This record gives sequence, structure tokens and C-alpha cells, in this order.
Amino acid sequence: MRITMGTVRGGLAPVLLLAGVLTGCGESSQEDPKATATARAEGATGSAAKRGGTIGAAGSACELPVTFDIAKGWRAKAVDSGAASGGSDGSDDERAQDVADALLHQGPVTAACEIDAKPAGNIGFLRVWTGSTADADARTVLRAFVAAEDNTSKEKYRTFEAGDLSGVEVEYLYTSKLLDEVKKERALAVSTPDGPVVLHLGGLDTEEHEAMLPAYELAKRTLHVA
Repeated sequence: MRITMGTVRGGLAPVLLLAGVLTGCGESSQEDPKATATARAEGATGSAAKRGGTIGAAGSACELPVTFDIAKGWRAKAVDSGAASGGSDGSDDERAQDVADALLHQGPVTAACEIDAKPAGNIGFLRVWTGSTADADARTVLRAFVAAEDNTSKEKYRTFEAGDLSGVEVEYLYTSKLLDEVKKERALAVSTPDGPVVLHLGGLDTEEHEAMLPAYELAKRTLHVA
């Protein structure tokens, strides 16, 4: 969906703020992000992320069908998907509704939680998406999730096991038309009695993505049914 400055008025403005949160494209730094991210990635290679807490259980920052550890310094925040379900009073509100729906839903899942890497020094998010179909096939869900992102290529799927869960993981390339560059992304999906869960790691660019991989691997290996 293309958004132009002419559409920024009335009820759409708050949704565009949400777009900035969900895409992470509005982040900036005085340093060369590629140079600093490369340095961080080199320092993190072969090392595990330090645990900063656990989310997913009742009373945590995000209540989810699964629990997992987040890296030290990363900040979790629940996404209110209900914000996009209100009624509309006019064309601006309807347009805002369409944008919000596009941001909050991807394939068969809905945004539920985002864990921000910025407090730990990186530019990107580990996002959690959930669905409502109990025990949905993880591979089917993950393929639909990637297909809904558009502009993806070179997908590589594989299975994995973590604790009491087994699932499917994918690495792929995403071509950003806005930034005119190709970057690595990855995601995983697991099935639970309360519906499928997708964890997705993006990043400003490939260097940031690779610098954040230890945090992603920490989440993956500590996954459990809530």
C-alpha cells in the first residue's frame, strides 16, 4: 500500500505513527549504521546473548501462547491489535482503518508483541505474531506469513526443536522499494493449542540483522508453551 503526504490528515496521522513503530524505518543515528552494526556483529559472532528476562506468561510485558527469554537491554511491549477494529465515520477514517489493518495483520497472524533492540544499541525489532486456529500447521502458517510480506526471495525453510515445541524456520531476502536495497530477514513458526505463533527478526539492514541474531537465537532455544 502506497502512502503519500497528501493522505496525512485527520484520523490517518496516528496510524502513520504506528507505521513508523512497526517498520522501524524512521530510526536514525549520528554514526554510520552499517559500520557500527558490522562491528557489533563481529563482536557477537559465536557468542550467546545475555538473558534479560522472560515474556509470554500472565503478568509479563506481553501475554502470549508461548514464553521465551529476551536479550538483556531489549524492551518488550504489547501491540494493541484492537486499535484497528473501531468503526469509521468518513473516508479518512476508512483509509486509516485500511492502513492499520495492513500493519497489524500479515497472512494468517496478527501482531501481538514487539521487542525493541534500540535500548541495547541496535536498530530493529523481534516481533511476535499470533493466530487463532488451534494447532495450525507451522509450515503452512510460515509460508503464508512470508508470502504476505511481498518482495521476498531465496527462502530457505528448515525444521527445529526447542524444549517442548517443534517448528519451522525460514531465512530469506526482502527487497525494500523504499530504501532500494536487499536485506536478510528470518522468522520461525510453532503450533500451540491456542493457535500459531510467529517470531520475526528484521532489522534496518543486513548488518543490523546479523548483529541481532544472538537475541533471536536466545528466544528460539528458550521457547515453551505458556
